[in-house]
Amino acid sequence: MASWSQWVQGARPRTLPAALAPVAAGTGAAIWQLETVHWPTLLLRAGLALLVAVSLQVGVNYANDYSDGIRGTDDERVGPFRLTGSRAAAPAAVKRAAIGALALGALAGIVLIILARLWWALPVGVAAVAAAWFYTGGKRPYGYLGLGELFVFVFFGLVAVNGTAYALTGSFTWVALLCSIAIGLLAVAIMLTNNLRDIPTDRESGKITLAVRLGDRGTRWAFSAAVLLPFALMVPVMVVQWPVLLVLPALPLALLPARVALSGAEGRSLIPVLGAAGRLELVFSLLLLAGLVL
Repeated sequence: MASWSQWVQGARPRTLPAALAPVAAGTGAAIWQLETVHWPTLLLRAGLALLVAVSLQVGVNYANDYSDGIRGTDDERVGPFRLTGSRAAAPAAVKRAAIGALALGALAGIVLIILARLWWALPVGVAAVAAAWFYTGGKRPYGYLGLGELFVFVFFGLVAVNGTAYALTGSFTWVALLCSIAIGLLAVAIMLTNNLRDIPTDRESGKITLAVRLGDRGTRWAFSAAVLLPFALMVPVMVVQWPVLLVLPALPLALLPARVALSGAEGRSLIPVLGAAGRLELVFSLLLLAGLVL
């Protein structure tokens, strides 16, 4: 039976910035847009959006652990701990944990939809939950077809940021859109780090990720672009809201992992890059939030 610390490891806390960042960016974009902020309402809805994002992130991590584990993809891992692949937990238990996390996210999402009267967002929410499960689950998981990064960009970038901002304001803005693209790219960088490290084992197991398609060198350049382009995307926002210049001190946090990736680091040497990519997304989003609020 897996210990509590192993269940925490299985939830992959280093990926949680991908859930926190879009809510922070979307909240910042909403506050920038609103002339008058009703803080109790804003904090309640932002809190629900955060619960949705974190639950879906943990859910997709457990679902990935379960699905890859039963397929044998994780039998020869060099990356972070896996519950199913290590035999620390029964596959059924990991599956239940995934379903529980996804159900919690769905429940929080329904409450947010009701409070904000976002009825059109219901099918989007259903699609988000389905995307979390079918990343590596089902008969034809899209993560095995090289589409994982695309779905991460859409759901943890475009949907999460713009959805949060809309739930708080009732409208879409170009600022929220640019923020969503930037945050989506940073989320993609986290996945690219994982998949770059796993190219050899994924190729052997038939898991054709985007990294496998791009190859080692192409993935390293794609990762570098994903961590650096968000700063360029913020330039138009800085023009209308100069405190957004606050994101610039996060630039060194992007340069370091990019340099490590481009240096040719492999295997376990890439694990710190995963943590660095997560920290970058979290710091970038918090500085962006501060810049939009000031």
